[in-house]
Amino acid sequence: MNIYDELKKRALELGSAQNLLAETVSVTAVTLSTEEAIGNPEGDDFPLQKGKERLMQATFKNGVGQAFTDQFGDFSGTLQEIFTMPLTNNFRKAVFVATLNAVTNHLDLSQGTIHCRDKEPSICAAALAEHVREKYGEVKVTQVGFQPKMVEHMAKNFDYRILDMDPDNIGQEKYGVVVEGPDRTQDAVDWADMLLVTGTTLANGSVTDFVGDKPVLFYGTTIAGAAALMGWERFCDQSK
Repeated sequence: MNIYDELKKRALELGSAQNLLAETVSVTAVTLSTEEAIGNPEGDDFPLQKGKERLMQATFKNGVGQAFTDQFGDFSGTLQEIFTMPLTNNFRKAVFVATLNAVTNHLDLSQGTIHCRDKEPSICAAALAEHVREKYGEVKVTQVGFQPKMVEHMAKNFDYRILDMDPDNIGQEKYGVVVEGPDRTQDAVDWADMLLVTGTTLANGSVTDFVGDKPVLFYGTTIAGAAALMGWERFCDQSK
């Protein structure tokens, strides 16, 4: 199954069933500054703070949706246009993902589509470790995506590996665990009992590397709408 083709199909079906595609609806995605997006979280190595990623925000009626991306800018168009456009780069993927989040949020199909702020990432990370232990037990966990507070809590509670795409993180020891690069993906996936995967993988195209036979728990706001439509498990304890 091509994840993006299936997701676009379900998005179109949803829009059609709700009579939204026939309307002339404008959806605008706007990049947020770090302060607007996450406030002042504890720590200084979040991807947003380092300037490697930004949040795109889409608004649709009374729904709001966001997506982390490394290719950002403004866009407006109808749902028909957005849900049918070729997802040929990360900018287009981010527009699609943020829009899907906003639409599903408007329809009350997804909640927690706005990123947490300030001290909330620390609260979320502690709750995440507890959730994984309660649901999966004493498992070997491979986390995809460096989120510092999550790494801090997961590394001290589980047999644990982490993958990241940021060259500045790869090979660095974080909270007692060495960050591994994309070239170690297959080995890290095979090693794990379950995968803890950032929703940003949906916006950068790498999600297909992780949806398979192993249990997957996605985290973050980016994948809110897709998780709702695809039936994926998602954890996002402090989002709004």
